[in-house]
Amino acid sequence: MFEKLESVEARYDQLMSEMADPAVQSDAATFRSHSKALAEIQPLVEHFRLYKGVLSQISASEELLKEPDMRELAQEELASLTAERDRLLAGIKLLLVPKDPNDEKNVVLEIRAGTGGDEAALFAGDLFRMYSRYAERQGWKVEVLNLSETGGGGVKEVVALVEGRNAYSRLKYESGVHRVQRVPATEASGRIHTSTATVAVLPEAEDVDVQIDAKDLRVDTFCSSGPGGQSVNTTYSAVRITHIPSGLVVSQQDEKSQIKNRAKAMKVLRSRLYDMEMRKQQEAIAKDRRTQVGTGERSEKIRTYNFRENRITDHRYHYTMHQLTQALDGDLGELIDQAVTHENSEKLKASESRDATTH
Repeated sequence: MFEKLESVEARYDQLMSEMADPAVQSDAATFRSHSKALAEIQPLVEHFRLYKGVLSQISASEELLKEPDMRELAQEELASLTAERDRLLAGIKLLLVPKDPNDEKNVVLEIRAGTGGDEAALFAGDLFRMYSRYAERQGWKVEVLNLSETGGGGVKEVVALVEGRNAYSRLKYESGVHRVQRVPATEASGRIHTSTATVAVLPEAEDVDVQIDAKDLRVDTFCSSGPGGQSVNTTYSAVRITHIPSGLVVSQQDEKSQIKNRAKAMKVLRSRLYDMEMRKQQEAIAKDRRTQVGTGERSEKIRTYNFRENRITDHRYHYTMHQLTQALDGDLGELIDQAVTHENSEKLKASESRDATTH
């Protein structure tokens, strides 16, 4: 591990030296790639340098133990330094765990009403507002790509693009079945109903991620339905794209322009194909892994929202909080932080297990 750390530190110094070169500074592409590489390894290098500094202080304190009049002070200092050394080492191990290559990507967020009729559609609408408000708190942009409403604030399906720094790294834990337990407004007897909605979080795929052959696509155009005025409902602006090899179908009709609808549909299709391929790889690599935090096994219930108790329970890592109202208003930091902590812990265990096996 320490040989790798020395190598990363040497690479960091090399990049810093090259960044000072006028030739690199004048080449925008090279300067940008160097800056990104530096940003990725800087936290690890900083931890390693602090760790080496603490080791040096520990050696000095151990020397002081040999002096009777300094022994007590040295022992106190050693206890503090040892704790700091262990903390830094744990941080280094975590930073050495490979990152999810999709973490910096934008997100295609898909929410669909599940079981529960109108109440499920209302809950799907609640979830979309929750994520929209969370995105606003993060300074992200939300663009609705496709929306199918049921009236009264209910949502049958919504597909949206969430653009912002590290959007996928935070939202990827939300994939799965969300369950709500509450008394519907139309329930006169006060009985609690249970409904569900599904959430899919897909990393936005770029052209380089997924290559789509035009001959594999069937594109149909039709008149849009729903509100939007005469031009929307009478022109063939809506687009349905079928990816023949996979059978995936994407429809888009929000825009008056057929070209814009096609572009949006291709964005969703590309992300779904990318997600499908990523899942195949993950299942092949980790088919025996029980914890799927981060990849989202959508067939399983991941979270329950109980309105009577103002409670949210995440069933993946047995965490409960009693701030449901705040969470639905976009205050998801605590829930997502718990998921991040849990995933990092699992990654660290897996990494240490591999190290123990190889040694």
